Amino acid sequence: MSPTVHAPYGPLPEGGRVRAITRWGTPVMHRPQQQVTTYDDDLRALAADMVATMYAADGVGLAACQIGVDLAMFVFDCPDDAGERWLGVVCNPRVALPEGRERRLDDSEEGCLSFPGAYVACARPDHAVVEGFGLDGEPVRFEGDGLLARCLQHETDHTLGTVFGDRLSTKARKKLQKAHDHAADDYPDDWPATVSDER
Repeated sequence: MSPTVHAPYGPLPEGGRVRAITRWGTPVMHRPQQQVTTYDDDLRALAADMVATMYAADGVGLAACQIGVDLAMFVFDCPDDAGERWLGVVCNPRVALPEGRERRLDDSEEGCLSFPGAYVACARPDHAVVEGFGLDGEPVRFEGDGLLARCLQHETDHTLGTVFGDRLSTKARKKLQKAHDHAADDYPDDWPATVSDER
């Protein structure tokens, strides 16, 4: 039985082209992104490219900076703890996390399409709420647990210029680097655009 799919603000835009994913170390990945101020066909086309790239890379989320665009937005198609899929686009995201007694950490493994082939444990709150705006400028709100909570936090971090490696200890970051270097041959500089072209 296929999982339930939730797209409360409509389906993800289609028809985009797969782009090369921008890597850690590129300046756009390490600075706060520009706020989205214009909601038009160009923004929708960018989102479509992001969706196509995310799927080609087998990811569950992708921020605009990950295809080299300096805009605070991300797309996602990610399951929650119950295995139900949530789809959406968030511009100018703001994340709210549990505090005090409500705060529980999940130290599952995390990876990033901009540092492909590597995963290490990264502790994050096990529940997250993200608010922002959709492609037409309408308010949107997504809430979830499990991998969805991690995805919402991870992608919002990207819009703030933070990569998850910034949240790791030196030891964990070295382990991540080693795994990334070991897998480097599987991810050429223009990945996943080349892989997509070969299919």
